[in-house]
Amino acid sequence: MMFSYPIELTPDDNGTFLVTCPLLPIVATFGEDETSAQQHALDAIETAIASMIDDGDDIPVAAPKSKMKWRVDLPVLTSMKLALYLALRKENLTRAELSRRLNWKRESVDRLFRLDHHSRPEQLEAAMSVLGKRFEIDIKEATDA
Repeated sequence: MMFSYPIELTPDDNGTFLVTCPLLPIVATFGEDETSAQQHALDAIETAIASMIDDGDDIPVAAPKSKMKWRVDLPVLTSMKLALYLALRKENLTRAELSRRLNWKRESVDRLFRLDHHSRPEQLEAAMSVLGKRFEIDIKEATDA
């Protein structure tokens, strides 16, 4: 599952674009043009999600890509970590319980939720497996993105 977040680009009076994300009100950044605005938006959205994971907050996810003029697609690894976080919360489990079920050290489990840590996909798959879930890969044409 890939996550996408809608963004709004508002032209500023100095030729730049103000970028906001309706689902994540703490996201506000800018860009010199649409391309840089979208790149800055990705950075800001990942920072916001990382902060929300650290705080144990609910994280809103966008509806499937319907009528989004602009959107930011999260990278695959970020999407996997977010999916694991959402699954853990849905099951009402703690990281300590996940650690116990995996028979891993707690710090190894904590790294699975850090967006700045390059976790191996098989580690995320193992964690999802003990929740009774699995990841699936879906390949689409780039024009469908």
